[in-house]
Amino acid sequence: MMLKPVRLHPWRVVEGARWRGRVFFLSLMFGMLWIRGLHAQDVPLPEAPNSADPTTVFAHPLSGKLWISGQMNVINQGHGSFPAAYTGPQSLRPYAEDDTTNVLTLYTGYELSSTSDVLMDVESASGNGISNALGLAGFTDLDAVRNPQLSATPYLARLMITKVFALGGGDVANDRGPYSLATSLPSRRIVMRVGKFSLVDFFDLNEVGSDSHLQFMNWTIDNNGAYDYAANTRGYTWGTVVEYDEPRWALRFAEAMMPKVANGENLDADLFRAHSENAELELRRSVIPRRHGALRLLSYVNTADMGDYRQAIDEFLAGQTRTPDIIATRQQGRIKYGFGVNAEQDLTDLVRVFGRWGWNNGTTESFCYTEVDHTVDFGGDLRGDPWHRKFDRLGAAYVVNGITGDHRRYLQLGGLGFLLGDGNLTYGQEQIFETYYTAHLWRGFFVSPDFQHVVNPGYNRVRGPLWVEALRLHVDF
Repeated sequence: MMLKPVRLHPWRVVEGARWRGRVFFLSLMFGMLWIRGLHAQDVPLPEAPNSADPTTVFAHPLSGKLWISGQMNVINQGHGSFPAAYTGPQSLRPYAEDDTTNVLTLYTGYELSSTSDVLMDVESASGNGISNALGLAGFTDLDAVRNPQLSATPYLARLMITKVFALGGGDVANDRGPYSLATSLPSRRIVMRVGKFSLVDFFDLNEVGSDSHLQFMNWTIDNNGAYDYAANTRGYTWGTVVEYDEPRWALRFAEAMMPKVANGENLDADLFRAHSENAELELRRSVIPRRHGALRLLSYVNTADMGDYRQAIDEFLAGQTRTPDIIATRQQGRIKYGFGVNAEQDLTDLVRVFGRWGWNNGTTESFCYTEVDHTVDFGGDLRGDPWHRKFDRLGAAYVVNGITGDHRRYLQLGGLGFLLGDGNLTYGQEQIFETYYTAHLWRGFFVSPDFQHVVNPGYNRVRGPLWVEALRLHVDF
């Protein structure tokens, strides 16, 4: 199963704290991997079928109660100077800059029975995104976190219990991995997950464009930018996911906690006051015979202490605030809702394409993910078999993001969101083209050059365009 990235944002910490966090995390990771090695020596386990051509540093067993693995993702990005008629407090900086983010994750799991398991992931993240991840709706590094107060100290990323209820129809093979320890599952089943997770671990997934570790890096290409999914600053929430699976279709629903403030670290545990409902229908159909294809229809409703752009404008024009202030309009119980379409299709054994469309009621404050009210993107990838590099991938995608009239007017009058704020706005749809090449070096080591061309950064026609260049190193343990 494809690993979903962590939704992160850059912060500054003192170097001593940063390196103490890294040393602690690496010691924990390699200590656990050493224990795994002892376990493997005591009880010989069959290796995965791809062990002859491993894409992880250590081959992982097909069976056994215990699962331990890990990953490291390091992204360095930079851009040159670009034209800007004006620059505000939350603009992408118009002068040359570069920054690096890195994320370390330790995945652990224990199989309680043939139908249930418990999973726990520990993570550490550090580094900065360019311009402190401000000034772009489709930010260029999905590993960037948006809170400068967070440290590199390891934290609990996921903790969930999974239970499978068989409904018949025989068993089908399952890719054993960090999110599921079973090697086979009933073809008709109900799966329940309870605990801490990221909603995009299970919703809006796409095999071509969902993984910032090996595929695209842009927020609004790896995810639906209009999906303001419930999450804290690091991208996680507590909740329940229930999924009904058939061979040709699936239906999933999640109830999750919302953050107390926009993009905040603390979640509101009072589900009578703040909550998020998410539903997705997945149709496993192909427009090309004997080729994989899927269509996913998404809907969500968030209820929380959110603001309203039109009210913020009206209060400013009435002289009640010095600038439009979305925070001053927050009201408990306000609703934000949206819809999404997600499709993927294999064209040949080597070529895949994908696309997304998303929309939300942009009058309500952007609260969790990014400042996008409507979006469309499409792209594809090519496997490296023609040049004898079967684990390599070449990908390209294009995304267009937009916001509603109230959201535009709010920014034009000098209002600030949690990502955007040029002090003014000459509106134009944000357009981003991204291309990458992921090269498999050896076992679990991959390197990827990446290029993104941004037109109208932060929806502003008098700023940019610009190129953002990146180099990514990824290791799977």
